[in-house]
Amino acid sequence: MKYLSIAVVLVAVVFVAAICSHEFTLFQFIVLFGIGLFAGFMSGMFGIGGGSVRIPLLNLAGLHLLTAFAINLFVIPFSSLIGAITQRRNVDSQIVVYVIIGGTLGSVAGAFIVGLVKSLTLAIIFVVVSTITVLGIYLDRIAPWLYQRIKPSPKSIIPLSLLLNLITGMRGGSGGSLFPPFLRAMKLDIHKAVATSLVATIFTALPAIIVYWNRGNISWLPAVLVLVGSMMGARIGSKMSLRTKPFWLELGLSILVIVLALIVVYKALLP
Repeated sequence: MKYLSIAVVLVAVVFVAAICSHEFTLFQFIVLFGIGLFAGFMSGMFGIGGGSVRIPLLNLAGLHLLTAFAINLFVIPFSSLIGAITQRRNVDSQIVVYVIIGGTLGSVAGAFIVGLVKSLTLAIIFVVVSTITVLGIYLDRIAPWLYQRIKPSPKSIIPLSLLLNLITGMRGGSGGSLFPPFLRAMKLDIHKAVATSLVATIFTALPAIIVYWNRGNISWLPAVLVLVGSMMGARIGSKMSLRTKPFWLELGLSILVIVLALIVVYKALLP
């Protein structure tokens, strides 16, 4: 009840600011809040940063792509924090450190070289990597002999986290869409993979935020509105995730990652 009251106050304050603003219409602010709410729910439910959902929707709402990247990265630490607190008992405190180290390095590199790689090339790479990571969810059933040989260690987790975040960082993400299936392949059960991913994305997004902030890409009023919606959605999604059976969580995550990857390719093919 306390969280609901705080959320209502925040929404009221932001909507008053929206009415006083001449830059955006009230309808646009409602749309932005809805985008935040939906992306936050997906983040809390599946342990993703939410950028794969948030960025294309913000772009469709009329925001410049770099602004959408910046707003997404600004929102991720806060919405992921809400989800991580809700699922704190499932966080693997040892593995999350390795993911943060590798992911942060990849995030910084991706933010600096964004735009240097052709969109279609990046999209194809993203689809290939997404497919491989999704297969990792079912690796213990597809290739049990290979699954048994995997030994999670800093030598394997740090460079792979760096690679995943480098790819997603070049499209304004924090690595969250690929971390849960990757962690599942690293022998974490799906609930631990989701919770650990949420903690990792809090930190992997921070360095990229600084880069976009210095460039002046963050549009603050819509960013705050998307943030409020995302935090509310993350709380709801995280609670639902804890109650969802592993089979359905794995299936939903697999479908989500593949669909988002195909959307990236579709957008890259558009003139």
